[in-house]
Amino acid sequence: MEHRTLGRTGREVSVVGLGTWQLGADWGDVSEADATAVLEASAESGVTFFDTADVYGDGRSEQLVGRFVASHPDAGFTVATKMGRRMDQVPANYVEPHFRSWLDRSRKNLGVDTIDLVQLHCPPSEVIDDDATYDVLDRLVEEGVIAAYGVSVETAAQALSAIARPGVASVQIILNAFRTKPLDEVLPAARAAGVGIIARVPLASGLLSGKYDLDTTFAADDHRTYNRDGSAFDVGETFSGVDYATGVEAAQEFSALVRSSGLDVTPAQAAIAWIWQQPGVSTVIPGARNVGQAQANAAAGLVGELPASFLEGVADLYDRRIREQVHARW
Repeated sequence: MEHRTLGRTGREVSVVGLGTWQLGADWGDVSEADATAVLEASAESGVTFFDTADVYGDGRSEQLVGRFVASHPDAGFTVATKMGRRMDQVPANYVEPHFRSWLDRSRKNLGVDTIDLVQLHCPPSEVIDDDATYDVLDRLVEEGVIAAYGVSVETAAQALSAIARPGVASVQIILNAFRTKPLDEVLPAARAAGVGIIARVPLASGLLSGKYDLDTTFAADDHRTYNRDGSAFDVGETFSGVDYATGVEAAQEFSALVRSSGLDVTPAQAAIAWIWQQPGVSTVIPGARNVGQAQANAAAGLVGELPASFLEGVADLYDRRIREQVHARW
């Protein structure tokens, strides 16, 4: 699988990584054995980048990833975690004592002295815009608590603010065929600044797999059930902010486009390949609940250059079906 430099971290990572929110079992039960099998299958398929967070399973995901990476000391893995959602997301909570407390917990969970990359976990815009935020993060780098830092954001405006900071190594943002706004300004700005882009929610919470219909139901503890109105966290994290009915219809059209383009891949693989083939993307982090999903996602990193007809079709689909709902919001 192709590797790219993850921005200012200087680390080489696979163009398809693994997002490990599912492994925390926050939205559907995943046993420790199954989680380890997902990590192993991903690694065997060429994945070298794992993205987690301190709140995924209240630390369970970090612990599982940390143990797995420790058992493969020569594999060259990069682990990114996130911090900032263990308390209310208000500017007053993004201060040095809290940063240090959160990071000490994550270092223990991950079993490391120095974290490869820590990302502020979708903080308020005021935190992203505040010089004091980066003063603290720079000190933590100097002390060896973290090797590098980045920001996970909700909006393009937040991404551009973070990219302008000289110490920011990477920006994590939602980017998929149903959320293309980052292509306008964010990716060009990141390329110019040498900032890495980590693309999350690549399948629009599974919509782009083409496997859902209007009768599909999700477990009560699945965010695709409880966060459709944004009552738990930013609604853009669930189905990329697209209303479910529209998303299902658009996803069916996306699947048809994959077939008509002559691509010998699944809709999910085409969706992932579409992302990592965008100039400026460092890695894309689909999640997986089982070995089959992990292997299929990683295989998307081997897809050849997508044809122009497919790229044009994705742009047309977005303009007709999706743009009005999401483009101005994030």
